[in-house]
This record gives sequence, structure tokens and C-alpha cells, in this order.
Amino acid sequence: MEKTIVTILLSIIVHPLLAQYYIRGEVKDEKNQPLQNVKIWRPSTKSIFYSGMTGGFGIPSRMQYDSLEFSADGFATQLLKIKCDDYQEITMHRLPATAINKKSRLISITVGKEGHIYPTAYYQDETYRTLVENDFVKCDANSTTGFALRIDKASYSNVRRFIHQKSKVPTDAVRVDEMLNYFNFNYKEPTGSAVFNIETNVTNCPWNKENRLLFVNLSGKKLNLDKVPPSNFVFLIDVSGSMDLPNRLPLLKEAFQLLVKSLRVKDTVSIVVYGGTVGIWLPPTGGGEKQKIVQAIEQLTASGDTPGEAAIRSAYRLAEQTFIKGGNNRIILATDGDFNVGQNTEKDLEELIIKEKQSGVLLTCLGVGMGNYKDSKIEVLAKKGNGNFAYLDDAREAEKILVTEFTQTLYSIANDVYIKMHFNPEIVSQYRLIGYDNTKQVLSQNSDELEGGEIGAGTGNTAIFEYTPSRADSIPDPSLLLANLSLFFRQPNDSTQYSINYKCSNNFVSFDKLDRSLRFATAVCMFGLKLKESKYFPEDLDWDKIRLIALQSLDAEDFLQKEFVGLVDKTANIYADKKKKKKFSIF
Repeated sequence: MEKTIVTILLSIIVHPLLAQYYIRGEVKDEKNQPLQNVKIWRPSTKSIFYSGMTGGFGIPSRMQYDSLEFSADGFATQLLKIKCDDYQEITMHRLPATAINKKSRLISITVGKEGHIYPTAYYQDETYRTLVENDFVKCDANSTTGFALRIDKASYSNVRRFIHQKSKVPTDAVRVDEMLNYFNFNYKEPTGSAVFNIETNVTNCPWNKENRLLFVNLSGKKLNLDKVPPSNFVFLIDVSGSMDLPNRLPLLKEAFQLLVKSLRVKDTVSIVVYGGTVGIWLPPTGGGEKQKIVQAIEQLTASGDTPGEAAIRSAYRLAEQTFIKGGNNRIILATDGDFNVGQNTEKDLEELIIKEKQSGVLLTCLGVGMGNYKDSKIEVLAKKGNGNFAYLDDAREAEKILVTEFTQTLYSIANDVYIKMHFNPEIVSQYRLIGYDNTKQVLSQNSDELEGGEIGAGTGNTAIFEYTPSRADSIPDPSLLLANLSLFFRQPNDSTQYSINYKCSNNFVSFDKLDRSLRFATAVCMFGLKLKESKYFPEDLDWDKIRLIALQSLDAEDFLQKEFVGLVDKTANIYADKKKKKKFSIF
């Protein structure tokens, strides 16, 4: 009898501990519209979830009562205590414009380090957001650095445009991380079902004998187009008066006609145009009707003002009406960025796109033009719209972005992608992340939240850290841990946040023995730092040294690499300084 009583008591105590609850619910705005991609933070287990396409969510729990925090761009954050077996109906309240702007997120963040502040830069009538270079950080047990990964490549082709025009490059047009993205360096396809392959390499720093470089290489899986779900593309094309030049609307017409060749029968295309007015130029049309789509593109002409705000709203409404559940839903915006009607400042556009992206539609931005090219505005749209950004300086670049790299540009394998690095203070004295720089506005807000990026299929990302080894690591020991890397991402149409942990070994090799593609990446990095007039790059290291590294690591079969060497030569002539400078030794 006593044994039976003990068993009953134990079951009463243990049963609640083993009980499995399932927290179910939905998230909507004040207009009762479902909200996708709302971040759901569960403090009790330190885990993150996201609402699905219909605003719904489901979270397993072993507790009858729990707490959840709901947050999304443009909405007030809510921390709620809940009963886990009740259905949760969450209403998110929109923030006023002034509050939304305080929610800007960082491209990279290092704990405990502040940057210098500079204003937005203008080059003639072009605008660029001024970036604040990441500083060196003293490494200790608490220092971490996070940065968002993207497939943006616009900076490199824009820089090339200036050089081909025999013009100096505005320093704020140079984004070193985008220049590295342009080449897909050291790509190694992931094995099996893995989404990413991660590899790190260590070598000496060509511009500072005391320092070393750490390369972080991320390679995304490729996609078989035959097995990829159908796509819902909305071409949003600027046909305003400012586009009436050969390197603008005519170039875009050629670019979109190239893209149409890659469409499948199961894909859908719509065209929205804006110039004077906004209108649907081509209603939703199947990818098999290529001639009809090409003919609609060919008939475009430029005139009128640039009502960018109304056009963006119209494109999102159309994309939502033709939304394919589980498919690839994407707006492709093509413009010189000269929005002059409606909301037209970077601040206005950021607020607009934060609201619109809740629909789950991705955004690809294609920039064109010169003279009045608004890089700063297009960049804001791409970054805040869960998308990517490229600059088309000629027809060959259009073919590269929309044909050769079709799946990289238009098919996402992961969203909200970012990396966090924690260096070993016994090995690293100080370090800095090259590129991934933030703007004045974001830094001034003291934000501590990263703006994760989108990664396309078959994409290779290379990030570079420059660091000073500690005295204990004067002779590199490959058995020692250099850093811990954590990669965070979500897969398309999946609200789960995944993470991969990777240990970066101290696998030092001398620069001359480093993989050829990484040596060439170093030359591209040095080229960007010199153009940027970086305070961390020696002024007296001349263009010939950069060219030498590029030549010694050149892949003779790679047209883009051969073109780069030519760009260095042209740049040297443009920036020729007749003053005699002290000779700089690479090593």
C-alpha cells in the first residue's frame, strides 16, 4: 500500500515536468493583417522562432506557463507571459516614423568599440552613404564581432565605371566587402544536404609585417532549377525622364530580355512601370510566353517624373496578389535611384520598405546610370527589403548578373544570415573586420542588433580580418584555436533559425603558399583599401605592388581576374602622383 502511494505521489510530481505543451498562435497588425517573419524570442530557453507566411507559429514547451517576446521592424516590441495551452492571438502595434528610424540595424558590430562619425557624401549629383571603417579592437574574453552576409556586388562594377571614365573614385563608393563578393573567391560546394561549407585560412598581412590575415570563406549550395519551386517575378522598371540615356533604360531593356530567356513555364512575370504615372505594363504572364514578355519590355519608353514611392507600393500589392505559397516571390527594381516624387529621402524609403517587406516578398535592386545615380537610396531599399543589390555598368555586367549568376541573384538559399566571431585572446592581441562598415546614422543610434542578409544559390562569400598576434603566438601553432565562428541563418519559407558552429584553427601558411584565389582576393582587398584612402592602409604602398600580387595569383582562364589587372593599371595612371614617395616593401 505504502509503495502504491509513493508511486502515485511521484507521478503527480513528475507528470507536469514531462508534459509536452505546444504554444500555438498567430501574429497580426492592427488592421488584422497577418505578419510574417516576426521574431519570437523565448527567454526561458534562449531560443528564437519566427512567424510563418500566414502569421502563425508553433513552439514546443515543457512548461505550462512561459514568456515570449515579439519584435519586428516598424512595430513595438512586446514581452508577454502566456499560458502554453491557450491559443495566442498577438496584435503588433506600428511605431510612428520617428520610432521606426531608431530601429535601424547594424551591418557589423563589435562589442565595446565606437567609431568616428562622418556626414553623407555627394559626388557631383550622385549620393553615397558615408561609411565608418571598423576600428581595431583589443581582444579579450568578452570581445565579439558579428557581421551580416550578403551577395551585394554593386560597389565593384560602380568603381569600374569611374575608372573606365578615367575619373577618380569617390571614397564612399568603395565598399570592400562588395568588391570581394564580386568574384566568388575560393568557392567549394557544400556536401550532401548541407546549406553551407565553411573554411578559414590564416596568412601574413602584405601591408603590415606585424599583422596577419584571417580569411573566412562561406560557400552556399547550388540549386537545380528543374527542382526549384515556381517563381513570381514583378519587374519594377523606372521609365522616368532621367532614364532616357543609353546606359539607363536601353541597358535595362537588354538586361531584362536576357533574364526572360531563363524563365520556366511554371514561372510568372508581371511588369510595373513608373514615369510620370505608375501603371501595370504587363499583367501576370506565364514564363512560357517569352515573346509576349520580350515585346512588352521592348516597347518601354522614358518620360516624366519619378514617383518611386507609389511604384514600390504598387509592385508589392501586385506581388502579393500573385503570391505563390512556398515559391520564390521577388520584385526586381531597376532604376538610377532618382526618386523625386513622394517619399524620396533615405529615411522615408527605409520606413516604407520596412512596412512592405512584411509581405514575404524579396527585393532585388539593379542600379544604372551616372551623374545623378543615387547609390545611397537603392542600397537602403535592398538592405531593408530582404534582398540584394547590383550595379549594371554595361551589357556584359547585365549578362553576368541576370544570366551567368541567375540563381545567385534571384534564388535565395538562406535569409537573415550573419556570423559572430569570438577570437582567442591568448592568440590574438587586436583585430579588425575589413569592410562591412556602418553608416553614421546607425552608429549614432547605439543599436546592438544586426541586419542579417540574403544569400543566393551557389554564392561564395569571403570576409577578411586583419589581426595582430600575441607574443605567445610569434610562431603559429596549428593545434591552437584561433577563433570560434557561429553562423546563423533561416531557410526560405522556414521560420526556424539554424546555426552552425565552426572552430577556426591557427592554420597559418606563408602568403606565397596560400591558395591562389585567396592571394588574388588579397589584391582586390588592397585595391579597395587604397581607393578608399583607408587610414589602416599605408599611403606609400603603390599600385604596382597590388598589381604584382594580382599577376602572381592570376587565373589566366578567368576573364574577370584579367580585367582586374587592367583596372589596376588604369587606376595607377589616374591617380599618378609625380611626387617621389618612399619605397614600400610588401614583406
